[in-house]
Amino acid sequence: MPPSLRDRLLGRGGPGTATETPPPANGNGAGADPTAGPPALIDPKVRVQPATTSSPLAQATQAEVSKIDPRSLRASEARLNAVDQLKLELHRKLVERLDLAALERITDEALLTTQIRNAVIEFIRAEQAPLSATEREEIVEQIIYEVTGLGPIEPLFRDGSISDILVNGPKDVYIERRGKLSRTNITFRDNAHLLTVIDRIVSRVGRRVDESSPMVDARLADGSRVNAIIPPLALDGPVLSIRRFGAELSARDLVAKGAMTDQMLALLAGCVLARLNILISGGTGSGKTTLLNALSTFIPAAERVVTIEDAAELRLQQDHVVRLETRPPNSEGRGEVMARDLVKNALRMRPDRIILGEVRSAEALDMLQAMNTGHEGSLATIHANTPRDAMSRLETMILFAGTNLPNRATREQISSAIDVIVQVSRMADGSRRIVSITELTGMEGEIITMQEIFRYHRRGIATDGTVIGGFESTGVRPTFMERLRLAGAEIPADLFAMR
Repeated sequence: MPPSLRDRLLGRGGPGTATETPPPANGNGAGADPTAGPPALIDPKVRVQPATTSSPLAQATQAEVSKIDPRSLRASEARLNAVDQLKLELHRKLVERLDLAALERITDEALLTTQIRNAVIEFIRAEQAPLSATEREEIVEQIIYEVTGLGPIEPLFRDGSISDILVNGPKDVYIERRGKLSRTNITFRDNAHLLTVIDRIVSRVGRRVDESSPMVDARLADGSRVNAIIPPLALDGPVLSIRRFGAELSARDLVAKGAMTDQMLALLAGCVLARLNILISGGTGSGKTTLLNALSTFIPAAERVVTIEDAAELRLQQDHVVRLETRPPNSEGRGEVMARDLVKNALRMRPDRIILGEVRSAEALDMLQAMNTGHEGSLATIHANTPRDAMSRLETMILFAGTNLPNRATREQISSAIDVIVQVSRMADGSRRIVSITELTGMEGEIITMQEIFRYHRRGIATDGTVIGGFESTGVRPTFMERLRLAGAEIPADLFAMR
């Protein structure tokens, strides 16, 4: 019987097993040329840089080292298998000997990966670890993920079919694929390992997470939204939630996926072109931001657009885009910049359109004021289950601004500012659909009047769990059709015929 991997790593694998020669260097992760000398990034005399360095990657590697306590490390390693122990030891040695200054100068990801790969293989040779080619490649890839990526969850992040990555502590990692949650077999070593990955993410966007600030919102380079919460607020260890960015879905893609019909897309495109104010309403994970990105492609390229978000995730295709992002308070409770402050500042920046990533609080009043004072064509999202609920939430948010407006004045502001509400929803089968396109037509007494133009009629669930239903027109012709015609939007006469 061949010796186990643990026995081979401990030198008990029999004759010849402790001196396996790595294959020659190539692009597939094999060993380096023995005569090539040390890799460019490795300097035996170099140790971790002082803690004052400002490099995010340097901060990440320092965080890895600073969290290592010898006593806890020995206890942790006792619970690891042989391969994990080898990876941990190689990673520690690599961090200690990395020339961080040289690392920061490399902007080519492929070159950086190659340099780190060569360094790891040199360490494996020095350890004389009796590993197979598959095991060696697995260790190399995982250490590369640790140094340059998101650690164990980096392969999940590279999978385009995964929309959410949910880490409920070091041993519980879930993903959402096509609207369905499932558990993975990926784990972190311990809480410190997971904390290191969280530190690496948030430090790259100038945020921090520690006991004094145990909750943080951040973003990744592609715009994906990240939320982290750590002990003492999270009782079972650090919790990390990554919502993948869906900007690759165009408006035509949404039609192809059944999120709306061609008639609905023609109407919404015309509304954007005619500079109607649109509010996208829906629950968490219903696709509001994805739809907002898709609709923004119909904004003319000549217009100046200002976006305001808590965590910048919008990816507009226009050239003239100014992106603003809120800022949380510092450790002393100072320096906070709220969305309301940015909305006020945006009005002084000569915007043609203002796009508010999400309306959450008192900025609702400033947004409505902007829509009513010459900034037509603005777009925003809001969390609500129905268009009527969205109006109620806006009224509540206006109260956060500390105004004492009577209910009628508040509702008049809302009805005159917003033209269209697009309601999106995530169905039981995981699909996302536009379930309602509603026009605000004005006021009748104390009530905001609305009329539904398109809706999704749900009829049941199939045996395989798929939601059965279809889109239908209500037969109502919007009152803003003349604005669409004057803007040059070609809307067929029979678009609103009842179907």
